[in-house]
Amino acid sequence: MTKTGRLTEKVAVITGAASGIGRAAALLFAREGARLLLADINEEELKESLKLLNKEGNDAIIKKTNVAVEAEMKELIDLALEKYSRIDILCNNAGIAGEIVNLENQDADDWHTVLDANLMGAVFGTKHVSAHMQARERGAIVNTASVAGIRSGAGGNAYSASKAALINFTQTSACELGGYNVRVNAVCPGLIETKMTKPVFDYARETGKEAKLGYRCELRRHGRAEEVAWVILFLASDEASYITGQALPVDGGNTASLNLPGMKL
Repeated sequence: MTKTGRLTEKVAVITGAASGIGRAAALLFAREGARLLLADINEEELKESLKLLNKEGNDAIIKKTNVAVEAEMKELIDLALEKYSRIDILCNNAGIAGEIVNLENQDADDWHTVLDANLMGAVFGTKHVSAHMQARERGAIVNTASVAGIRSGAGGNAYSASKAALINFTQTSACELGGYNVRVNAVCPGLIETKMTKPVFDYARETGKEAKLGYRCELRRHGRAEEVAWVILFLASDEASYITGQALPVDGGNTASLNLPGMKL
């Protein structure tokens, strides 16, 4: 892979960096020259991400963080400022799937857990980095939403609602921070093979339905974490200097059509 130095000397904070899209983004950011603070609630897997980065010569730092707890998100932002003196990029990537059950069986606690992780984590991160970025009059925030936040059928009720809210928060915070040259955007992944979607992929492979994974997308396949990471890199880089308040699907064309069952055989 050619290193172009798109993030040379820039400081990036990435949540949900222990696996999947977050780990892929961390590796890509490192190869492009970023200095990194990585966070996740899973400390052991976060250490594995650090080992991968160390092998490539990046001396990232890590911090176990529950993004749903505001005090922990503030500590994360404060640590980045203490270690690096500035934050150029914040990637609010951490999230959970929650349960997929019938409406009448949904539990309020599950709703709160999903909303706290998927929405409030990004709210807390943006809140505590915004004053610093406004003072410097520069910064890029990239939230990981989902196609589930754009249309139904890509996740459970709580998950979909949390991602729709995250997209709206992306837009409202972009409007508030735009005058300070702080950009806020979201990526909306489709079906990507990650730890969170592992049950879906395991079931498909166990039942001989692997060929159907992603078949309703225009590209007729599921995606890879690295393919989302490239888009996060673009939105975080100066190449996207005139883009803010956008929610960009990275879904193989899934949201480009009606995508009804039986339409694509």
